[in-house]
Amino acid sequence: MFLVSRPRASVVHARTIDHVNLRIPADGLADAQAFYADALGFELAGVDRFEAGEKPFFDVRLAPEHVIHLWPTDEFDAPKATNYDHLAIVVEEDVKAVKATLADAGIEVERELADPLGATGEAAAVYVRDPFGYRVELKEPAA
Repeated sequence: MFLVSRPRASVVHARTIDHVNLRIPADGLADAQAFYADALGFELAGVDRFEAGEKPFFDVRLAPEHVIHLWPTDEFDAPKATNYDHLAIVVEEDVKAVKATLADAGIEVERELADPLGATGEAAAVYVRDPFGYRVELKEPAA
């Protein structure tokens, strides 16, 4: 049986995903810096406030309106196939350029797909693991 969504007079209209929360090991800041900032080129934000104890997490700024909150914790449990699959990020570059960047950073491509389907359509993508075990899909823009 398939459920069909029908428009209703009173609904919530999603605009975008603002952030995702991911737990990391308590000592994971340096690894996050090496992977997300140094290798992939994303900005880490709020690190000073995190280190000062003013907030319990810091951010990987993916785009002006999109972040990943990384929450260091002593109770970190690595992701497993039964509780996490992947986070997909659409990037500006094509997969060939992404693979070159990853190779330069010494990051192994776990998987490559020619046309995985996502919210923006089908486009080539590569999958890598961050230092904490999270699979990250880096997907070129859909045509």
